[in-house]
Amino acid sequence: MNYSLNDLEPSLLWKHFSTICSIPHPSKHEQKLAEWIISFARQQKLDCIQDSAGNLLIRKPATRGKEHSDIIILQSHLDMVPQKHDSTNHDFFTDPICPYSDGEWVRAEGTTLGADNGIGAAASLAILEDTALVHGPLEVLFTIDEETGMSGVKNLDPNILNGKRLINLDTEDEKELCVGCAGGIDVIATCKPVCEAVTGEKLAFRISIDGLRGGHSGIDIHTGRGNAIKLLNRILFIASEKFNIGISSFNGGNIRNAIPRLASAEFVIPAAFEYLLYEWLREMEKIIKSEHTPIEPEIQITLTKIPPPEHSLSRALQTNLLQALYACPNGVYKMSNALPDLVETSNNISILNCNADSIKIECLCRSSTESSREDCGNAILSALSLGGMHVEFCSGYPGWTPDPSSKLLSCMEAVYKNVYKKDPAIVAVHAGLECGLIGAKYPGMEMVSCGPTICNPHSPEERVSIESVKNFWNYLTTLLQKC
Repeated sequence: MNYSLNDLEPSLLWKHFSTICSIPHPSKHEQKLAEWIISFARQQKLDCIQDSAGNLLIRKPATRGKEHSDIIILQSHLDMVPQKHDSTNHDFFTDPICPYSDGEWVRAEGTTLGADNGIGAAASLAILEDTALVHGPLEVLFTIDEETGMSGVKNLDPNILNGKRLINLDTEDEKELCVGCAGGIDVIATCKPVCEAVTGEKLAFRISIDGLRGGHSGIDIHTGRGNAIKLLNRILFIASEKFNIGISSFNGGNIRNAIPRLASAEFVIPAAFEYLLYEWLREMEKIIKSEHTPIEPEIQITLTKIPPPEHSLSRALQTNLLQALYACPNGVYKMSNALPDLVETSNNISILNCNADSIKIECLCRSSTESSREDCGNAILSALSLGGMHVEFCSGYPGWTPDPSSKLLSCMEAVYKNVYKKDPAIVAVHAGLECGLIGAKYPGMEMVSCGPTICNPHSPEERVSIESVKNFWNYLTTLLQKC
């Protein structure tokens, strides 16, 4: 049985999360949500500033007796990753997210939930509204466009913040306090297609691979989940040699920081190879499924006959493209020598768009070490350049170096032990957090990130633990009273 969010606690937080879900807010389209928050601040008679980038800052005065406490900044981002099942009819630009409770988790119907970072934003809004809370002076920062390049925080007004202690609410495991993160850079490769006419006795097919779990390209990159672009490229690479196929299109992925869940291609093949193609593809599907069991139990490879296209890629270009994608690093590139079980450097081949008009490959390379990120970047550059692609590096953002001597961290550790009755795990993550860019704009800023338990962000399987949200709220409100 599915339940509504109305009866969940803390009710004020869930009320605001429901409102956030009701207002479409994918990356670069947060205006309506920002307008609602501005209206909310006016209703609460709170000072609200919007900088030229579109970020919002709301200030709430200290409660009586806490006027001389240090300013605490609560920070979250407004945008969400728009991902849905292929069978789900949903327009992220116009349709609300439909959250529901199963008693243990809150999920969405066929789409990403947006708990990343909607729960953090909802907690901030609830704190701004709740007049019973005890706290020092607060600055609540809502940034935009975190998920597609962090343009909001990159262009944050460097004079907007007065506080020197910032709590980022974008961590996804209640057992952890995060004190560091990876930096990242987008790698974009392009080339102009060279095509040739389809002649002779040819049949045409569309092949697709889907049913993959996808997920966050930082947090989930080490889990062995399949990348649909890489898996389909493997199939096309062999088919190109074995059956002399001619590819007319090859597309996969749609979000830079999500592991691609599906990919498809259209190709022609000599009619004499039709039966052999079906037989061979059944064997390839068995091989790929066996390699990815039990991580990817729902992999599906579909072959559909279609009308033949007029053109396909030239043989030379097709070979170059398939070899370049095969050689391009994807997944974990290097594990950290400093922290156990931490991915230091990775690459995610995120998006591929290839047709008769253009070819574009997008990657997101992450690393907590600048030199290792450069090394991985060079490997990507080499593979794609050898394939005849023009490669550019853009939208880079810095990592966040841990500060174990932080007084804010000490306070948050002590309160955590008091609330949870156990020690927190002090961690750095392979995901990108806005703290790195905030720290670059505000040298000396003390920062720690925390949050409730969210599973499978950036995928339609995203869910947030109801119990952990309650614990997170108790921790956060106690923290504001003590620090």
